[in-house]
Amino acid sequence: MAQSDDSELAELRRRRMQQLQEMQASEAVNAQAFAAQEAEMRRRDAERTEVLRRILTPEARERLGRIRLAKPDVAAGVEQQLIALAASGRLPRAVDDATLRSLLERIAPDRREIRITRR
Repeated sequence: MAQSDDSELAELRRRRMQQLQEMQASEAVNAQAFAAQEAEMRRRDAERTEVLRRILTPEARERLGRIRLAKPDVAAGVEQQLIALAASGRLPRAVDDATLRSLLERIAPDRREIRITRR
């Protein structure tokens, strides 16, 4: 009777160890997939930054950086448009600050004017 209890306990321990090993193996695979995905995102960001560095003047890059801080969605849209224009070859020269401002005026939503009246 004691021996059957010991063999059952040993079998339970063996199963539990196998489960833990399988969990660790799947976690390792997940960690590798996450690391690969993160590396791919970093590579894309580096490519994007390089393309923007080539097509924007320093003043325009600075303005876009300030816009990115205030309105990340607008900055992402402008970046996408600029990269698409550069990829299609429709940018004959580097985009300067004035050109970027005019592009922003066309893309950015209309500003709301807030008026405060005292009674």
